[in-house]
Amino acid sequence: SMKLKTLDLHGHYHDAVDRIVSNFVFLNDLPVKIIIGNSSRMQELVKQTLDYHGFEYHNERWINHGCLIVDKKTDL
Repeated sequence: SMKLKTLDLHGHYHDAVDRIVSNFVFLNDLPVKIIIGNSSRMQELVKQTLDYHGFEYHNERWINHGCLIVDKKTDL
């Protein structure tokens, strides 16, 4: 399987998440992986950012909510 470019958000401050995630998804070829961990606040922030920019994403595995795969940008 293809090795996806990965962003690990462990240890990042919540107020930096929007900028970090935005830069990552815009500057890399999709799909990419974002490790968001088990903090519901972090998951919410990351999903808000992806939704705002129109990216589609899913949990890496249905049991693993700590890791998102960002598939593509929807045409808004």
